[in-house]
Amino acid sequence: KIFQAIVSCIGGDGTIYIIPKSSEIALISLMTEIQNTFKGLGLLIPYCWKKGEACVVRGSDTMWYRGQVVEVCGNTLQVQYIDHGYIESIPQCHLYPTTFYTSIPPFCIPCQLYKTLPIGNFWQQDAVGCLQELLTNEEVEIHVEKLPDNPWDKLSISLYFGGISLSSFMAHQKYCVAEDCQDVQKLGLFAGDTCVSPSYMLPPLPVPGDPFPVRVTHLVSPKEVYICLDPSENLTKQSATEGAARSDSESLDEALKWCNKIVESFPLLTNFEKELPCLAEYVDGLWYRAKLLSIIQLVPVQILVQFVDYGTFLVAPTNRLRHIPCCLLKYPAQAVRVLLAGFKPASDDTSVKRIPYSPEWSLNALGAMVDCVEGKRLSASILTLSPEVTISLYGDDKNLVHLKLIEMGLAELDE
Repeated sequence: KIFQAIVSCIGGDGTIYIIPKSSEIALISLMTEIQNTFKGLGLLIPYCWKKGEACVVRGSDTMWYRGQVVEVCGNTLQVQYIDHGYIESIPQCHLYPTTFYTSIPPFCIPCQLYKTLPIGNFWQQDAVGCLQELLTNEEVEIHVEKLPDNPWDKLSISLYFGGISLSSFMAHQKYCVAEDCQDVQKLGLFAGDTCVSPSYMLPPLPVPGDPFPVRVTHLVSPKEVYICLDPSENLTKQSATEGAARSDSESLDEALKWCNKIVESFPLLTNFEKELPCLAEYVDGLWYRAKLLSIIQLVPVQILVQFVDYGTFLVAPTNRLRHIPCCLLKYPAQAVRVLLAGFKPASDDTSVKRIPYSPEWSLNALGAMVDCVEGKRLSASILTLSPEVTISLYGDDKNLVHLKLIEMGLAELDE
C-alpha cells in the first residue's frame, strides 16, 4: 500500500510517527470534540496515576489532547500524545484521567524503516536529530513493506521525500546500512555517476495553432524569449499537455523544496562537461536545476550556467554548483526558448544604447518588451516547431504584444 502522510514526530529512538493524510479530517473532528468536552484546568485533587492509563493532557498551546501515561515520576508524569507520538514530562495538574475516546484507535502510526540497520544497532543522537530536522511536520510518501505481528508494534515502511528514499539518504550520510542494496542505488545516484550521460527532457508542447497560457520567464532580446506553460490559467478546456505540465511543475517544486533542505549533503561539482545537469545556487540563496554552458574564467574558476526552468543565466563559482540527484531529472525542463513572430527591429531606431550581444535591438526596445510581458497574463500559439520554435504572443488584452513596440517606433512589422 502507498499513501501520503504527515510526519508528526520522530521519537528519541528513531521511531517515525506518521498521520495518514486520509485521517486528517477525522482527527480534526475528534480534537474539536475534545476541546468542547474538557475546559479549564486539569485534575487538581490527589490522584494515583498508573502506567498505561488513558488521560487527556493540556498542551503548551492550551489545547487538550488524548494521552497515555508512560511513566510515573513523583509530581510529574511521562505522557505520550497518542495521536501525535511525542512524549513529554507533564505536571499532574495538566492531566485528567478519562475513559472517553478510548475506543478510537490512535491516529498516528509508529514506523521503522524497512531493512535498514542503524550504525551500532540503534539510531545515534545525531541521526535522530537529522531525522527530526528533515521530517517533522512534513508531508511524505509511505510505502508499506511489512505489517507487524503485533498490531501495536512498528509498521515497516519505505519513506520517500521529494522522490528520494529516506533509507538511501541516511545510508549516504553514514547513519545506517540499508540491507536492500537496490534501494541504496535509488538514492539518488547523482547525475554523472552513471555510464549514461544525463540530460534534461524537453517539455511537451501544445499542438501548433492551439492557444495556450504562458509566462515569459526570461528575455534575451525583444524577439528571443523563454516561456513556461502556465496551467494555472485556463483559456479554454485544459489540454492533456497543460494538465501534465501542472502536475510536473507541482511535483518538481516539492522535490526542489526537499533538495534545498538537504543540499549541503550533495557533493560539489567537479566535472564541468558542457550541458551537464547540476544544482546551482541563485542570488536568492536557493538552489535550482541548471546546466553547464562554459568556463568563463580559470582563476578563480567561474562557470556560466543556465537555469533550465526559467531560461536565466548566471556566472557562478564552483562552490555554488552541486551534483543533482537523478530524481530531479525525471521532470522535463520547464522553460522553452522561442522566437516571437511578426516583427523586427525598427530600421530608423537611432538609439545609441544597444543590446551588446544583439546590437540590432536597442535597450529601449528590450525595456518596452519587458513592460509588455512582465507579470502579465499571456497566451501563445505555435507557428513552427522547426528549425526553431516560433510563436505568436498575445497580451491580456488579446492583442499581439509586439504591436506596442511598433506604436513606439521601436520595431516594425515583418511579413
